Amino acid sequence: MSVSPIRTAVYPGTFDPITNGHIDLIDRAAPLFERIVIGVAASQKKGPALGLEKRVALAREAVAHHRHVEVTGFDSLLADFVHKVGGGVLLRGLRAVSDFEYEFQMASMNRHLIPDVETLFMTPAEQFGFISSTLVREVARLGGDVSSFVPASVARALSEARENAD
Repeated sequence: MSVSPIRTAVYPGTFDPITNGHIDLIDRAAPLFERIVIGVAASQKKGPALGLEKRVALAREAVAHHRHVEVTGFDSLLADFVHKVGGGVLLRGLRAVSDFEYEFQMASMNRHLIPDVETLFMTPAEQFGFISSTLVREVARLGGDVSSFVPASVARALSEARENAD
């Protein structure tokens, strides 16, 4: 009898910054998998507000309550990263119908690049459906209060980034 491999899910994204919506998805996915790897993409073309090391550190802090959730930065093709960490499932969040077209294209491309990996879409709890990293960054950049959308450490990091940019 063979032992079944550990089911590892990979949740990729820029997490610039990680939001309460991301954390909600991780919290709800955690009981479904033996291991979850949050892949924080460098994504230099997107011009992230926070550096990769900072985003990784903030994500680690935000999910520290899960012993089987890891956070790793990467700067490669997602397919290569998924194979490197032994992923069998890609986790993706869908907040609204507007997310679907892009996510469907990505899932189709990933199916060609990594056919042995399935994509699992999850929706956030209703109170997080409108939160996006882009909106949080913009509100923070303009000096708004983002404390109800992100962990306290993330709100502080965004405030510091704004102060350093001025």
